[in-house]
Amino acid sequence: MSKPFHTTIDAGIAEMILDKPPVNAFDSAGWFAIAEEIDALGRDDAVRVILIAAEGRGFCAGVDIKELAAEPTRIVDVNKGNYETFRAIHRNPKPVIIALHGFVLGGGIGMAGAADILVASDCARFGVPEIDRGAMGGGAHLQRMFPVQKVRYMYFTGEFIDAQEAYRLGAVEKVVTREALLPTARDIAATIASKSPAMVKLAKEALTGIEDGNLEDKYRWEQGFTLEAYTVGDSQESRDAFVEKRDAKF
Repeated sequence: MSKPFHTTIDAGIAEMILDKPPVNAFDSAGWFAIAEEIDALGRDDAVRVILIAAEGRGFCAGVDIKELAAEPTRIVDVNKGNYETFRAIHRNPKPVIIALHGFVLGGGIGMAGAADILVASDCARFGVPEIDRGAMGGGAHLQRMFPVQKVRYMYFTGEFIDAQEAYRLGAVEKVVTREALLPTARDIAATIASKSPAMVKLAKEALTGIEDGNLEDKYRWEQGFTLEAYTVGDSQESRDAFVEKRDAKF
């Protein structure tokens, strides 16, 4: 099975480009592969900064709902793959910059919320449509980006916000055109890569340590409710309706 990404390393910057057409929605094996690669980059002495971006119509549409619609028990593996990916970013000893475009959904929110720095194109849209997919998850990472009430509004309604609103709320460092997205992210990465690796590593560890609460523990708490959601009939109906492109009936 080919990996759903490709990676290059140059001048201390590792670029990981997600690439799984058509929408960068990953199955459980894909999430585990992404986590393993990010962990490996964190251990690589040639890497000073990790930059994650994506090809295609959007950054990431989250999990592969079709996999779960066909086999709901795979939610355990998907949960684990998501957890490992987000942990690999948040707990990585190297700074992680993520360049976002198009849709940033579900697992894409988890990746963005775990990152150190975000840059977005003006076409980026952020959302957690889980409530319409019969699942939970992503709130802990969304709350690392946006204020509590904004998170709840997005979570309960399933509505999206755009890049400019994300910038206004302080989650995004810069909003640029799609063409300028990677060059802008690379410039930030190059600035960080020019610093002392030892000092940057200490800085990341220190900053992660002073965050309120434990992001990974909070996400594990959420995942218990995702598992519980999958025991409710409405959850299967939500996924079936999504796959069959019809309105759900509750």
